[in-house]
Amino acid sequence: MTRPSLPQASLPLNRPEPKDFAQRIRAHALRMVHAAKASHIGGCLSMADILAVLYTRILRLDPAEPQAANRDRFVLSKGHTTAIMYATLAECGFFSLAELDTYCRDGSIFTGHVSHAVPGVEVSTGSLGHGLPIAIGMALAARSAGNGSRVFCLLSDGECDEGSNWEGILFAPHHKLDNLCVIVDFNKIQSFGSVAEVLNLDPFAEKWRAFGWHVEEIDGHDVDALERVLGGVPSPSGRPTVVIAHTVKGKGVSFMENKLEWHYRSPSDELLALALAEVGA
Repeated sequence: MTRPSLPQASLPLNRPEPKDFAQRIRAHALRMVHAAKASHIGGCLSMADILAVLYTRILRLDPAEPQAANRDRFVLSKGHTTAIMYATLAECGFFSLAELDTYCRDGSIFTGHVSHAVPGVEVSTGSLGHGLPIAIGMALAARSAGNGSRVFCLLSDGECDEGSNWEGILFAPHHKLDNLCVIVDFNKIQSFGSVAEVLNLDPFAEKWRAFGWHVEEIDGHDVDALERVLGGVPSPSGRPTVVIAHTVKGKGVSFMENKLEWHYRSPSDELLALALAEVGA
């Protein structure tokens, strides 16, 4: 299919390097979670490199025309990691960086689970297992419209415990939705323990292949690998793509890495300073 072109507008204006972008959004998320005494910083940090590549290299979006019919769609299914999603959109110009200071305050649209009231957010999520079925509907609609839009959906690994996801995983290849790409932030830790302990997903890649998906398995912090596989959508095989991105919970902050406690904990003043120093802020 020949894909209609999307205006090369301001996303991002200067096409920053993904590694630099990732460190900036990590720093924003750390400050936001600290100020709000909120949670989920570990999962924010694990997905930073994925968001950085998507929003600097892959997604065809324009903050000046956020509802353009032929835009690409991004669905954050792991909606509890909202701080870094808002930071990403602010860095891309959907709203000012100053608005991040209202995160989780009374009356703010920048809620603790991602909200479509925020410019650039396609759909509110947070109840795990909802994002992928919505993304599949978007991909089906885009194909019917023939506008060349692609749909990217980011799942957590623990979220793959949800049966609604597996119904969608069966549905998408049946309808040959090659304009759909799922990315799994496979950091191996969910809310109450390791994925292996709570509900083992192995053999994970083989399950997706058995359901008919084109599967890529990569280091989720390797920005070159991310750009290579995400830039391959739509899949030449005519099948939906899943990218199993092996990541580290709390990536970039040594005392948060691979620690379950940072699913819920917010950093103190002292730990915030240490964390910001480690991400180069």
